[in-house]
Amino acid sequence: MLKSLNARHFRLFIVFIALAAGALLWALNVARNAQPVMPPVSFTNLQGQKISSEQLRGKVVMVNFWATSCSTCVAEMPDMVRTYQKYHDKGLEFIAVAMQYDPPNYVLNFTETRQLPFQVALDVDGGLAKAFDGVRMTPTTFVIDKKGKILKRYMGQPSMEELHKILETALKA
Repeated sequence: MLKSLNARHFRLFIVFIALAAGALLWALNVARNAQPVMPPVSFTNLQGQKISSEQLRGKVVMVNFWATSCSTCVAEMPDMVRTYQKYHDKGLEFIAVAMQYDPPNYVLNFTETRQLPFQVALDVDGGLAKAFDGVRMTPTTFVIDKKGKILKRYMGQPSMEELHKILETALKA
C-alpha cells in the first residue's frame, strides 16, 4: 500500500500517524492522572431519609461498604466510630453502606446495639456497590474530598494512621 502512495501522500500519512499517536499518548496520560469522582447516587438511611451525593458536596466523606457477617468489618467498626467522632465536628460525613446480601434486621440490630453515630444505609438492590466501581469485597472504604473526588479506596481494614492523615489534609483544604 505504501508503494502506491506518492511522496506527498506518504508525508501526509506519516503526519497523520504522528498526530494520532500523540493524541493517544495525551489521552492515556489524562486517563492515568484523572481522579475518579463519587458517583451520583442516593443513599437511604435506616430511618428512610435519602442522602444524595450532591448534598455531600463541600464535605469530606467516607463511604464504608460492610456487612454484619464480615469479621473484618465488625473488627474495624470501633475504629470507624472513633474516626467519625474525632473528625465529624471538622466536617467529616460518614455513611456505612450495608451490602445487598446483609439482612436488614441484622443491620438494624448491629447499628442499635453498637450505637453507631453515623448514617447507615442499606444497599437493597446492589446499585450502590455497582455505582462505586463494582464493590464486592467488604470492607471497602472510600475517602472523598469536598469536591467529590475519590482520594483513596481501601479494600480491607485501612491503616488508621494513614487514613487520619488523608482526612486531616482533606478537611484543611
